[in-house]
Amino acid sequence: MLDVRRLRILQHLAAYGTVAATADALHLTAPAVSQHLAALQKEAGTPVVEKHGRTLRLTAAGELLVAHTEVILAELAAAESGLAAMKGGRRGTVRISAFASAARTLVPPLFERLTGTGTGTDPAPDNGSGAARDLSLRLSVQEPDEALDELHKRSTDLALVHSYTVLPRSVPAAWEQTVLMEEPVLLALHPDQAGREGLTAGQPADLSRLAHVPWLTPGPETSCYEMIQRACGAAGFVPDIRASSSDFSVLTALAAADAGAVLVPRMALPDHTAPLSLHPLVRPVSRTVFTVSRAGTGKHPDLRAVLDLLHETATALDDRTAGRPR
Repeated sequence: MLDVRRLRILQHLAAYGTVAATADALHLTAPAVSQHLAALQKEAGTPVVEKHGRTLRLTAAGELLVAHTEVILAELAAAESGLAAMKGGRRGTVRISAFASAARTLVPPLFERLTGTGTGTDPAPDNGSGAARDLSLRLSVQEPDEALDELHKRSTDLALVHSYTVLPRSVPAAWEQTVLMEEPVLLALHPDQAGREGLTAGQPADLSRLAHVPWLTPGPETSCYEMIQRACGAAGFVPDIRASSSDFSVLTALAAADAGAVLVPRMALPDHTAPLSLHPLVRPVSRTVFTVSRAGTGKHPDLRAVLDLLHETATALDDRTAGRPR
């Protein structure tokens, strides 16, 4: 009979890539991991890993077992979530990995709601379960791909990620997803530059007429950079990049100094955008913000409380920014 603990070690090996990293993640020694893998191969009756240079890689049998292990672990997580709900929640810690603009706008109100701090803020109701009160949050700011990788490695409980209409993002079908909001990508220009282009504030902009304009973009390691490349490419040109920063507040400050144009998701705009001229696009580009959690975990009271509060926060934010160009 296959041992679930050893299957979990194999799943971690698939996620982390090396015996050493797997051992660190599971708080085991490397020899102990190797022994468990050897025992699992005996139970399976066929090799589940094979040497590849100085590392190990999964065989076809190993990949099959990992696929089934994901299902098994999801069912175990669902059982644990159900038991926690019956017992009223354990009021533990939820680890969140979020991209920068979500960490700036969506997560701080979540901390306020859970602690009752901040002006006019009450602690989140626990709906009789006690799950929301005394709940602790741990936040790490990461690009969506990195956040999903952490979720796969079980180093985080909830990934707050995004995808663009011009840059879809795939996640494992078995994982649980919740859409929080959909927001437009806006063109930000200095008002003088907008005037030179014949644009009034809020007027839809045709990117194909802006090929000559200097461009400001996030770093090439980000998906937002790829979004701008694709949007400009669809308009028939490669942007002439004059400045690069992964901080949209830097890019919008440069645009406000008439240094160039930037495409920015509405949520990434700073609170004060003057003297920027903001424009929706003739060919709209939008960004979907959503949460991802591992299969079976979404009904756990702790995670459920966080998901509910995030949805409330995103709805309130969408309402507050509804007056900006869409």
